Amino acid sequence: MAEKETLGARIARLRKGKELTQEGLAEKLGITAQAVSKWENDLSAPDISALPLLADALGVSVDGLLRGEETAPAVRMQGQDGERKNIDEMVFRIRVDGSEGDKVSVNLPMALIVMLLKSGIPLSDMIQSDGSMKKALAGIDFDMIVRMVESGMIGRLVEVDSADGDHVEIVVE
Repeated sequence: MAEKETLGARIARLRKGKELTQEGLAEKLGITAQAVSKWENDLSAPDISALPLLADALGVSVDGLLRGEETAPAVRMQGQDGERKNIDEMVFRIRVDGSEGDKVSVNLPMALIVMLLKSGIPLSDMIQSDGSMKKALAGIDFDMIVRMVESGMIGRLVEVDSADGDHVEIVVE
């Protein structure tokens, strides 16, 4: 039986996945790097009032942070806090859970997605998968997704469950 991931290990994994140092995460939260270190080593836990900020910084919901579920945050608009990422700095993530047990995870820079769309190459052709997953991806308007991101939307932009039982999720962060 697999060992359950601790909250500290989950914080460390998510932080590293965002390519943040302990100091970088601490700065985003207005705390010390030592506090982050104590969380990651399970010597203490974040204060309950810090959970929403921590979850946002790590790109998960509070529930996902606490339970370890890999759900992306809901769609949100950039720039409301004065900061806005350039589209070239963003990552386009596609996650497909196939009904027959296969899983596909693709992480691409948004700049590459824009270039591929301009070239006319269907993104669904880039993902090696069975026919039903290709159908699920083929129904997604990737041009519209790029326009949404250019207007400032980020987070979980698309979530589709196909009739064949496949689950497709597209996140931009």
